[in-house]
Amino acid sequence: MTDENRIELEDNGAKGRYVVRGPDGVEAEMTFTKVGDHQLIIDHTEVPDAFRGQGVGARLVTRAVEDARAAGKTIIPLCPFAAAQFRRHPEWADVLKK
Repeated sequence: MTDENRIELEDNGAKGRYVVRGPDGVEAEMTFTKVGDHQLIIDHTEVPDAFRGQGVGARLVTRAVEDARAAGKTIIPLCPFAAAQFRRHPEWADVLKK
């Protein structure tokens, strides 16, 4: 993975985002809101055309799942894209808020 495809976490207290920066400043992002200390709501995923077909959106959600699992948190996927990813990955059930 090149530096321009590295996923970065920006944590701004109650909200945050995972972002991939590409050439010319284009960004793909997945935003989230924290609910207490043990839950995240994935509320939006946006992947510009420059990243289409590269699996960037799926990688963003995967990173959130990995981080949530490591921190003992659960995820509420309100974003339709993130919800679809959870349906495709039953192995993520341990972090899915029931």
